[in-house]
Amino acid sequence: MHTELVTIETNTDQPLDGAWYEPDGGSTAGAVMICHGNTMNFYVGAPRFLPPALTKLGFACLSFNRRGHDVLSNRNSRSVEGAAFQTTAEGMEDNEFAAAWIMDKGYKAPVIIGHSNGGFLGVQYVSQHPETPAMVLLSAHAGGTLAKHELPRDGLLAGPKTLERRKEAEAMIANGRGDEIMVFPGWWYVATARSYLDRLTTMPSTVETAPKIFCPTLYIRGDQESRDGYPAEDFSAKSSGSCDVEIVANCEHYYNGRQDEIIKLVSNWLVRQFNLESILNY
Repeated sequence: MHTELVTIETNTDQPLDGAWYEPDGGSTAGAVMICHGNTMNFYVGAPRFLPPALTKLGFACLSFNRRGHDVLSNRNSRSVEGAAFQTTAEGMEDNEFAAAWIMDKGYKAPVIIGHSNGGFLGVQYVSQHPETPAMVLLSAHAGGTLAKHELPRDGLLAGPKTLERRKEAEAMIANGRGDEIMVFPGWWYVATARSYLDRLTTMPSTVETAPKIFCPTLYIRGDQESRDGYPAEDFSAKSSGSCDVEIVANCEHYYNGRQDEIIKLVSNWLVRQFNLESILNY
């Protein structure tokens, strides 16, 4: 495959960086847009290990950073960016910018593949784009009240002190300090007051969005992940399109040691959906 580092402009001075993978000889199956998980980026996890397999099937692939990539990062100055500043609306905008970039290259609507928060955002994108040919959700989280109920129960972000820290964030925003960093005891450890409150209040429900999804979907979850947090079965039951559910054995959220199984599941499903001749011998 041919790999090119690319930059996608946004409506701010912060672009989206990524990698564009094309099969040798060009794409024969269309394009795929791969959306990374929360605080991750285009060169770790599924956005890294899937493109070599997908290009063998004939797909061109874009793996890209949302503006909310990593936890904190800097680009060409000491000004910082990253997931500590992210909002739901910004993540949705970034998917629009990336998909438009793919189609500007002459491709039809891309297949959407998203891991975790990238899958959650992918559902929202596809609900607004019925032309999407297919979607793969890799442990897409539930959205909705996840940050309000599930994360505190798991000890993430503020854990049991969520209500107390929420009031603190609201006070900071009211005092014009919404872009100041708050420190939390659990992953992802730091966020601005504005971003933290956004996470608690603005996420749509993945399951409630399912009736707006008409394309075929593959929803994968590891058996060590919470069904409530990653509601594959409930999404499948409510989706207006077909939805296949796969629960991977001995598998946690980041697919450590199970990448080959994920590649098999995704590749074989795409072969069936697009009537492709697999050259991977799975």
